[in-house]
Amino acid sequence: MAVAAEAGRASESAAQRPSVQIVPVKGLPIVALVLAGVVVAITRNQTWGLTFCHVVGGGLWTGIDLFVGFVVGPILARMTIAARVEFSTRFMPMMLLIMPTIVTMTLAAGFQLARLEGFLDTSNPRHGWVVASFCVVGVMAVIALAYLEPANVAVLFELRKLEPDGDVIAKLMRRFVYTAGITGVMQISTLLIMTKLAS
Repeated sequence: MAVAAEAGRASESAAQRPSVQIVPVKGLPIVALVLAGVVVAITRNQTWGLTFCHVVGGGLWTGIDLFVGFVVGPILARMTIAARVEFSTRFMPMMLLIMPTIVTMTLAAGFQLARLEGFLDTSNPRHGWVVASFCVVGVMAVIALAYLEPANVAVLFELRKLEPDGDVIAKLMRRFVYTAGITGVMQISTLLIMTKLAS
């Protein structure tokens, strides 16, 4: 009887837990549309389009890093493991699409703008600022794509298990949140560099 009751509770909790989709398929057309817009702006050398992609992408990247690192992180730290699992189930698949898209959008449009404005020319007085921005943004891109995304995917695969390990999820989420906070601080230095270039 006890075994049957335990099995019933396990199946009930599994039924209550939402199914985890690694890649939200419904979001792929939006990603394709955004990336197509970036490609069109680059191939046509449209300054307005490139500026739009760079500013919007950079703004979203900065905002998400700061929000996740300094707002979501402290909230998650105080949540129960079950609540963290529930939150991660809904949050992480979206981040899997959003972050690579805005990182690609920001970097591709930014590099093309720097080329068009002549900032890549070593004789340009603002060349040093551009190199500094490349260094900071390059580190952030590596962190986002080579460190955060694997943690994101690992969380999603753990959530797909019949009995996800809450401790593993909590550890991976901490890695995700803390790193987002670090890149958020780096984003502030990027903002300083970008405003210097624009002034």
